[in-house]
Amino acid sequence: MNEAYSSQTGEASEHMKKVLADTSAQGEDAEEKILHEYAIEEAKAEAEKNDIDEEIADELATHGQQPNLSFYAFTATPKPKNLEIFGKKDAEGKPEPYHVYSMRQAIEERFVFNVLENYTTYETYFQIGKKIADDPMYQTSKANKALGKYMSLHGHNLAQKTEIIVELINFRNQVQHRIGGKAKAMLVTGSRLHAIRYYFHFVKYIKRMGYTDLGVLVAFSGTIKDKLSGAVEEYTETKLNNFPDTETADRFATVEYQLLLVAEKYQTGFDQPLLHTMYVDKKLAGIKAVQTLSRVNRTCPGKTETFVLDFVNDREDILPAFQDYYQVTGVAETTDPNAIYDIKNFLDSFMICHDNDISAFSKVFFKPSKTQANIDLAKLNSFIDPAVERYKALPEEQDKLDFFGR
Repeated sequence: MNEAYSSQTGEASEHMKKVLADTSAQGEDAEEKILHEYAIEEAKAEAEKNDIDEEIADELATHGQQPNLSFYAFTATPKPKNLEIFGKKDAEGKPEPYHVYSMRQAIEERFVFNVLENYTTYETYFQIGKKIADDPMYQTSKANKALGKYMSLHGHNLAQKTEIIVELINFRNQVQHRIGGKAKAMLVTGSRLHAIRYYFHFVKYIKRMGYTDLGVLVAFSGTIKDKLSGAVEEYTETKLNNFPDTETADRFATVEYQLLLVAEKYQTGFDQPLLHTMYVDKKLAGIKAVQTLSRVNRTCPGKTETFVLDFVNDREDILPAFQDYYQVTGVAETTDPNAIYDIKNFLDSFMICHDNDISAFSKVFFKPSKTQANIDLAKLNSFIDPAVERYKALPEEQDKLDFFGR
């Protein structure tokens, strides 16, 4: 019993009641009515899924405890009902787990990554980016120059978010070279309609740019039609990906695909160690936030960190969700862009790392993995060696400690 969901008397029921309530008002336009219909469909699909897990739990509960039967459950995110069925009672008669292997302990023992360590909101990310874009010292890259343009764009425009993910944040600049060029990313969307719209935006943009190293898959349950666009065609995961939906996870593991767009599906119980980055375009809270962000916490050779960029939620939304499972958890305070510049200026004062060496190193290091050769390693060392010699030549031992200590 790995992942369990709320019953119809809990969260799912409350969401269902809100959606099915008579919210239609006189003068409501066609678009609002269609969106209301989509919300009802999404709520029904989630409720049906929840019922299955709930039926299993209820069936076990009706039989009560039997001396000759033992039930075992392993979950990182237990709910009260899980503990009632599978746990033990404390001195006050309240259910508790037989054993706790906390998220904190797992992180400290390096079985998983701390996904909150590099959790960043969209607003914070672009505060830093805009600082770079506005500073003439750092207007060297195409990506940095473009940040000013994107800051003024409507935050809910899927086409623009698609371009932001591909060009400024995702594979072209930040992710693709990770884990030896094998890094993958997941985009968590707000609904099945959002997922298929994102899919078509990604396909269109990748084709327009002529990129051949960014494969996209989509994952959602059931059938969906984009009524708002007037389309009559119905879409399924199988139809869009061009292979059975039972193969999606295995296909995503291949070198052919780097980005997975999901709507509910694969937000829990999905194990793909190469998943390095997550983009969140959906409101998350409570156990769902923990389960979703934890998709990127798996370790594998060459993976040294994770990254989560959240378009929708705030730090204050995510932090409390992890408290029950993390013991002592925390998301770093909002990054101060000036602190980054202070550190750089401090390191530059030693005159150890020269811009020409850094540029030459970057050109080789960020080459497409398919074109890299053994000789490139020697080239990288040749660009690093001068800085090493300058470091060794520092006159004071304290200078050497200060350089690395900062």
